[in-house]
Amino acid sequence: MRHLILFLLPLYSSILTAQDLNFAVSAIPEKLVKNANAVVRLNHLDVELHSLTEMEISMRRVVTVLNKLGDTHVNGQVGYNNSIKIKDVQAIVYDKNGSEIKKFKERDFNDISAVDGGTLYSDSRVKYLKYTPIDYPYTVEFTYNLSTKNTAITPSWYFLEGFMVSTEKSVYNISWKIPEMKPQILTLHLDGYSINTIENENRTTFIGSEIPSMKSEAHAPAFSKIAPKIMVRPTTFNYEGFLGKVENWKDLGLWMYSNMLENRNEVSDKTKDDVLALTEGITDPMAKAKKIYQYVQDNMRYISVQVGIGGIQPISAIEVDKVKYGDCKGLSNFTKALLALVGVEAYYVHVEAGNTKIDFFEDFADLSQGNHVILAIPEGENYHWIDCTSKTHPFGFLGDFTDDRTVMVIKPNGGELRRTPSYLNEFNRQNITASISISADLSLKAQVKIKTKGTQYDSHFFLVNENKDDVIKYYKKFWSNVNNLQIIGFQFQNNKEDVEFVEDIDLEASNYAVKSGNRLFLSPNVLNRNAYIPKRYRNRSLPFEISRGYLDEDKYVIVLPAGYAIEAIPRAVSIENEFGTYHLKFDLDNKSNTLTYSRSLLLKTNLFPKDKYEDYRNFRKEVAKYDNAQMVLKQL
Repeated sequence: MRHLILFLLPLYSSILTAQDLNFAVSAIPEKLVKNANAVVRLNHLDVELHSLTEMEISMRRVVTVLNKLGDTHVNGQVGYNNSIKIKDVQAIVYDKNGSEIKKFKERDFNDISAVDGGTLYSDSRVKYLKYTPIDYPYTVEFTYNLSTKNTAITPSWYFLEGFMVSTEKSVYNISWKIPEMKPQILTLHLDGYSINTIENENRTTFIGSEIPSMKSEAHAPAFSKIAPKIMVRPTTFNYEGFLGKVENWKDLGLWMYSNMLENRNEVSDKTKDDVLALTEGITDPMAKAKKIYQYVQDNMRYISVQVGIGGIQPISAIEVDKVKYGDCKGLSNFTKALLALVGVEAYYVHVEAGNTKIDFFEDFADLSQGNHVILAIPEGENYHWIDCTSKTHPFGFLGDFTDDRTVMVIKPNGGELRRTPSYLNEFNRQNITASISISADLSLKAQVKIKTKGTQYDSHFFLVNENKDDVIKYYKKFWSNVNNLQIIGFQFQNNKEDVEFVEDIDLEASNYAVKSGNRLFLSPNVLNRNAYIPKRYRNRSLPFEISRGYLDEDKYVIVLPAGYAIEAIPRAVSIENEFGTYHLKFDLDNKSNTLTYSRSLLLKTNLFPKDKYEDYRNFRKEVAKYDNAQMVLKQL
């Protein structure tokens, strides 16, 4: 669904303006060159809504690339498909003095599929400029014109295009010929920037001038959450022959259900008989739903399919049933159809998926929001959420791809915004227990048990499907601090009911301790050292975010080598602050010559102002210091 719903994203660009540009690099204001890999000299987009079934888009974009890191910001590409026609595309490359180097006509652009090899078929294509610079800096002027009969998705606009890219001039202009097509516009993060708005009866224009680059900083929020931008949507539109009038999410959900989902739930008689037999005698709706979810995981596979009604209508359930595959839309609709057969209600859900949590905007019902589809199964006032593309996730567990974000639930009577489950802080738990013995020959042996839940489960449970060699490679990377590590054996338990993954590992390592004279030096934190210290900034400019908190708890019983006693050991520690907690303690049993090492680290999800960053950095420095501290054993 990503490829066509966001197919107009390359349109963060535009058409001719009245003023001519001085293409010489020397003409760029100094403040725009500072902390920039590229400078967008001009980004001008014209969107013309001629009628419900005719939209034209024209753009002119001029960007000066200052160094190799800026090459990716040329963005000399334009997407098209059966519904979006390119009327013209060209580019001109200039040297640092503004002299023309090379001109590219449409025939000179590469023309490729817009989707990767994981997509079975698609009509999405891209024409892109392939240019290898001979020197830096250089400037590219890129223009194109498009037309489409679809007017439901109009290009949104970023006045900055990414970290380390500045903007000299940015113009977004949208016009409409009939009053009912006047778009709704949402402005975000514009305060503090030189961005002006001009409005009249049938046109709105935004002009941004001399916007310095935003410097990338560790733990900064996602660029889309802080960059100055506008989002635009028509309230009355055409989409692949389906007319719509949408004022809110209820309207949009009703339009989606009526035009894209209804009457697409038929399956074969055989499949119907199979699922009815599978759930025979089961009365609990959630128990039925789990059976159906497992049936889909066992019998269907995910393949992206980017065609149909603008890429947003699912393949019918009968077609998925026939070919045994589908994309997120098709598999969700198919699963929904099976659930209906056994008397379990489920709703189709649009979500913006990805590691960055992106919410739908409450007062901006826009068809372009969302790149993935999941299902919501109601139980009382709450929902059980399932991702029908996953062949491995337990029922009701979304993981960090779609958790903790506002989504649109599509019901027969319209859409509503709901929030997916949040996997936060202590819920994302990793517990490591171990019996460890250290010999006088400096070697180490350990029997280790790791239990994970929440997003930490999501980072571990894939191991159950890996081959032996890949598992061993994983552990050697996971415990890269242990030299000469050998994995002797391992076993896994994937408890899908409780969503807990358990790993039992036997390992050995030679020369774990370091001998100096009659002393041994070693770290008691064998299995979970955290050495991370955030980067230091003299003058930080952005807030910072702990996007996913977690809790690590570790307890090791360490048998010390015979003939040695502890001479020095790190002190017990207890730190508590707004970022989290860190606790460390040691218990020595002289009778058995064992040391019990207990440690816990909790990080808390939150967004913090920039002036708290140094405090957070100091907290992580303390954690790293004590995690990597050594103990000293002296020979008796």
